[in-house]
Amino acid sequence: MTPIDLYYWPTPNGWKASIALEEFGLPYTVHQINIGKGDQFAPDFLRIAPNNRMPAIIDHDGVDGAISVFESGAILQYLARKTGRFYGKNERERVAVEEWLMWQMGGVGPMAGQTHHFLKYAPEDIAYAKDRYRNETARLYGVLDRRLAETEFVAGADYTIADMAIWPWASLWQGQEQTLDDKPNLARWLKTVWARPAVRRGRALLAGLRGDRSDTWVVRDLFPDHA
Repeated sequence: MTPIDLYYWPTPNGWKASIALEEFGLPYTVHQINIGKGDQFAPDFLRIAPNNRMPAIIDHDGVDGAISVFESGAILQYLARKTGRFYGKNERERVAVEEWLMWQMGGVGPMAGQTHHFLKYAPEDIAYAKDRYRNETARLYGVLDRRLAETEFVAGADYTIADMAIWPWASLWQGQEQTLDDKPNLARWLKTVWARPAVRRGRALLAGLRGDRSDTWVVRDLFPDHA
């Protein structure tokens, strides 16, 4: 099997792809897309990812030849179809997986991303923006906590690509100025997913390149014995 080319930088969206490749057990070669240096605007990368966003992949063993896929949600769906894993066993289960995957793509990712931006990186201190996105992120995590009160994993009883999509963003709850004190089900799920070896490997990929954004909360707060 030819290794999949992974175009990646260690961010929550990048972790979705690296965790998925580790979970599916697919060989891959990493190509660094340093978003701080503007690698995402390079012409060669734009031919793969026209929206100048990573991650992206090239699967050289596609059904009719090499195929490139951009957008993290599309990558997860493609890999799940390719392997027949982590996508539900029937149509009802697949619908649940897709619902929660789209929920992440349209909600948690954009809202938590804006929360990070206005709390940490915006050149101006805009209280309205901070409150708006922090509060919407809290609302979404409340939705997730209530869901996880009913199910072991996000889409149901089994671990799926929906968990792979949501966990990288939810894992940064501290930087989003959120709390787990009133979200015990979310806290339980974060810990359960982090215990998976493939998640740890995917999360660790090029972790040293994050510098002061290394986000060590997982080990420190949920697994203090491993700090």
